[in-house]
Amino acid sequence: MFYGFDIYYFILIIPALLFGLWAQSQVNTNFQKYSQIGTMRGMTGAQAAEYILQQNGIYDVQIRHVSGHLSDNFNPRNKTVNLSDSVYNSTSIAAIGVAAHEAGHAVQHAVNYAPIRIREMIIPVTQIGSWLYLPIIMVGFLFSSQTLVNAGILLFSTLAIFQLVTLPVEFDASGRAIRTLESSGILYGEEITGAKRVLKAAALTYVAALVSSLAQLLRLILIFGGRRRD
Repeated sequence: MFYGFDIYYFILIIPALLFGLWAQSQVNTNFQKYSQIGTMRGMTGAQAAEYILQQNGIYDVQIRHVSGHLSDNFNPRNKTVNLSDSVYNSTSIAAIGVAAHEAGHAVQHAVNYAPIRIREMIIPVTQIGSWLYLPIIMVGFLFSSQTLVNAGILLFSTLAIFQLVTLPVEFDASGRAIRTLESSGILYGEEITGAKRVLKAAALTYVAALVSSLAQLLRLILIFGGRRRD
């Protein structure tokens, strides 16, 4: 029933999935477009990230080259900004924008940006919730225990909370990136516009993830919430 062809799946989940696919297509389109356009200054993604870190007084974070496409990330555990094949050595507008964004996450950690700390604190709960919410809901449904069902729904809600907290983290990292790129002269004029488009497209995927989580949460509530009493 949970994954059945119920009406809530069609009116909630499918639109959310379509929005997610559209958001991902925007990322691919914009990244591909601006990865073909070099910058006047000619910095690589790795150099841009290093520059941003130094401008913010951060000298204990390493820039590393990792394999994969758009696998870029900041790892706070080992203090590394990891840049993918299409970003690390590239001098394109897209590469600079992505590298600056990941460096922005390192800056957030350095200044103890509150939302990123909150996100880190709820990650363990979110991981537990993603594994246990469905078994708990189904056990509660089978044994007519609304308490267990509600507990499962509550566990799933932590996923939506995580996605909600992620939004300001990602938008802020992009904002820091654009401000630094512009003030430092790493990018000029239309190059800034291109970087903004790449990062805005990437931000849409996080909005889509939140929409998907909220749609699924509402679906769970409509299907299972208040269905049975203990």
